Amino acid sequence: MVRRQRMNVYFEPGLLKQVEALAERRKVSKSAVIEAAVLSLVSGEDDGRRDAAVSKRLDRLGRRIDDVDEAVAVLGEAFALYARAWMRHQLPIPANENEAARDRGAEMYARFNEVLVRRLAKGQRFLDERVKDVNLKREDDDNKGK
Repeated sequence: MVRRQRMNVYFEPGLLKQVEALAERRKVSKSAVIEAAVLSLVSGEDDGRRDAAVSKRLDRLGRRIDDVDEAVAVLGEAFALYARAWMRHQLPIPANENEAARDRGAEMYARFNEVLVRRLAKGQRFLDERVKDVNLKREDDDNKGK
């Protein structure tokens, strides 16, 4: 029979509480939990699980990047439609009013930038608002159908 050797180790209080909770859940001693963890670490058997966890995280990140790509495409398209509509509805400026129109355009652009910076600082996003609008409309339609 192999005789076990005693070893004293020190843990942060939070980690020790986690070890105690795991031992209690599995109905084993704290020594058994720590021995299994050390054995897993030195044998390398945990590498497969770690690889699977990393792969899962990468897949999730890939899906989030796809979501961001779609959001950027939607925003770009929305801005393009807005700009096109705005340009179609602009009236030609008489030659004697060019300077005033340029000044007015500079003011409007400065105000646009202020509003944009303020919205970005607050974390407001057009797409988030649009998704909320669509969800509210769906809820209203669902409630009307009942």
